[in-house]
Amino acid sequence: MEQAARIAIDLGAESCRVSLLRWRSGEPCVELIHRIPNGPVHRGATLRWPLDAILAGLEDGLRKAAQTAPEGIASIGVDSWSVDYVRLAADGSPLCEPFCYRDERTVASKEAADALIPPLELYRRTGALPLRINTIYQLLADPCAGVDPHAPWAMFPEYVLYWLSGRRIAEYTNATHTGLVNLTTRAWDADLFRLLGLDVEAAPSLASAGTVLGPMRDSLQRPLGNAFRETQIIAPACHDTASAIAGIPESLDATAYLSSGTWSLVGTLVTAPVTTPQALGARYTNLGAATGGLCFHTLVNGMWLIKQCLEAWTAQGRRWTIEDLVQRAAACEARGVIDVDAEPLMLDSGMPARINAELARVGYEPIRDESGNEPVFARTIFESLAARHASALASLERMLGRKLERIHMLGGANRNKLLVELTAQRTGLPVEVGQTESSTIGSFAVQLAAAETEGPVTAGNVRQWAARLCRREKLP
Repeated sequence: MEQAARIAIDLGAESCRVSLLRWRSGEPCVELIHRIPNGPVHRGATLRWPLDAILAGLEDGLRKAAQTAPEGIASIGVDSWSVDYVRLAADGSPLCEPFCYRDERTVASKEAADALIPPLELYRRTGALPLRINTIYQLLADPCAGVDPHAPWAMFPEYVLYWLSGRRIAEYTNATHTGLVNLTTRAWDADLFRLLGLDVEAAPSLASAGTVLGPMRDSLQRPLGNAFRETQIIAPACHDTASAIAGIPESLDATAYLSSGTWSLVGTLVTAPVTTPQALGARYTNLGAATGGLCFHTLVNGMWLIKQCLEAWTAQGRRWTIEDLVQRAAACEARGVIDVDAEPLMLDSGMPARINAELARVGYEPIRDESGNEPVFARTIFESLAARHASALASLERMLGRKLERIHMLGGANRNKLLVELTAQRTGLPVEVGQTESSTIGSFAVQLAAAETEGPVTAGNVRQWAARLCRREKLP
């Protein structure tokens, strides 16, 4: 090994992954070395993230990395889903388990915020689609949940960076998801904080993708060993979608991206925000990209639907792998097409019954929830997802006033060949299947670019590193 290895931590709503980048004969090789099952947990009437279990799993992954890479670890980056955060006590420890964005506490807080600032005005001010799950509404809900509204906080991936380094920041791509960053100034909107009664002093300082936060804190480095003695903690694009797009080695000119996993994100990169009433009505958002510009996309309820069905069937002793389900679904007919973004389908538990209720609502016969009918549910979900991808793409083209020529599809759903084919059929566009773990590639690309430039990363050097990594990545 010619140089030290690097680590990318990718926190997902279904699993958290620790990947290792090593060098052989001057060429990079990426390997997934540790995976931690993840998911929100019920704590009484609330829905939370099991933070202690996640951190314990990450420590296990870091130890495996140290054992695998005796040459040492040069850097660590972390990306994650957006909007959720961790409140901190005076000593820097978590004040409580972080809420999951699916918790229903934000229903009332969003209504209260809408009375103070109309959604269109907020949209024009921040570019972020005013969804109930956004950080802005979660922060507003904290007092009613008994959480100190003046306690400092860090977004979820930045909390892990804080846990690693002791330095609290908000990386720009992830901060734009809060609904509290001003589009014009690219800074926290202090006037908006005051209008809503939020404490701007509790917010972390903003930092750009590629910011080097410093060495691993001693209290963590010592038990983990000498492999981390020279390790630098680097903030990549901390939002997993921004990181995934940074991991695409080709230019996205005339290309739509479709990042498909728990959520499907359909959009493209733009140089100027689009905050028209039409864009708001079509549920499009403007969020920071890793190297400038904006990710302009809509959020579609994605593979969450099939995951929730699998959990329901497993509880009844009906065990399926996603691979078998996709294969059997290819030979089935869909019962109908439903609105995958319907509010009941955003909630956990009882998903087969929720799908049947949506089928009935739009005039289709329900599917009997019994052994043997699981592929029919799956085909219905995949057809509905593909139809939603097509409608999102059509809306995107109308708002941009131009046609897109192809779709670059990345994320865990890349392995679902049926969904890829159905999306191509529904959209009429060729679908390029990109990296399954593109967020990890993007994290490594930003880390390498930051080490190379010792300053702000650029689109050019991030893309060059992504291209080099994609030729050598060995992620499943």
